[in-house]
Amino acid sequence: MPEAAPAPSDLPPVCDYEGSDYQQRFWEQGGREYEDRVEAIALRRLLRGARGHWLLEVGAGAGRNTPRYDGYARVVLLDYSRTMLRQAQSRLGRAGRFVYVAGNAYTLPFADAFFDAATMIRVLHHMAEPQRALAEVRRVLRPGGLFVLEFASKRHLKAILRYLLGRQTWSPFTPEPVEFAPLNFDFHPRAVEEWLHAVGFRVQRRLTVSHFRLPLLKRWVPTGLLVALDALAQLTGDWWQLTPSVFVRAVAEGGGEPASAAGPAPAAFDPTTATTPPFRCPACGYAPLPQHGQRLPCPQCGTVWAVRDGIYDFKEPLAT
Repeated sequence: MPEAAPAPSDLPPVCDYEGSDYQQRFWEQGGREYEDRVEAIALRRLLRGARGHWLLEVGAGAGRNTPRYDGYARVVLLDYSRTMLRQAQSRLGRAGRFVYVAGNAYTLPFADAFFDAATMIRVLHHMAEPQRALAEVRRVLRPGGLFVLEFASKRHLKAILRYLLGRQTWSPFTPEPVEFAPLNFDFHPRAVEEWLHAVGFRVQRRLTVSHFRLPLLKRWVPTGLLVALDALAQLTGDWWQLTPSVFVRAVAEGGGEPASAAGPAPAAFDPTTATTPPFRCPACGYAPLPQHGQRLPCPQCGTVWAVRDGIYDFKEPLAT
């Protein structure tokens, strides 16, 4: 189990997968083929027809989903764990259309309104302050930008049954999150949609995923059949959400003034030719940061960030 990293200043604690074998233990050896395949179907449906220059993958991990974003010219993999990003580099390569960034989802190190799209899959359930993280995603998306979010739902059939039988104390019907392990939360679907609306998103579509996430079913029913049945059942997502995993497609609304335009206008970046996004100093909000070789010094607060082994490292500064 990853540990909670100490949070700077007023930031919430972060679930840190540094040094973790999560990709190998959970996905490659953990019997999760069913979950991976049904999530791929959900992503394909919600991204169908979506095209653009830049997509931000928040909590990219080892890059399991990254190849599925083929409608975008460049993909930025953002994760708090350098270990996960190094595994993604091994999987996807260092060159080409991918940019690797170590950073905190609560202080995304990117200038306002740059990305055409963003995804956050299996990440929100680690957020002690989910609305704050969602607000950061909205900040870095341009108006009209697409956001695909997956979250762990507390209102699923197993939880409902356990509650009705008196085998769990918390109610799956109330809006507050439930923390079932340190920095592991389940959320009510209605609450998540309210948070999305509050920070400037409009929900367009919902898919319910992992209807058959039960060890007995996965052991005795062929995976292909479970996947086919789940693919059909996902289409009921706009009617009800009673699964442990819910996918939402939302669009960033409105315009307004940038929240942190401390430096030259990020509009100077041409997204069609830029090889990196315009970076923003997590310490003070200055953007865009200049890059000098393997260093990104902030002209405003003096913090120096580094590029280490092909990873733009905003997890820990080189110097202040």
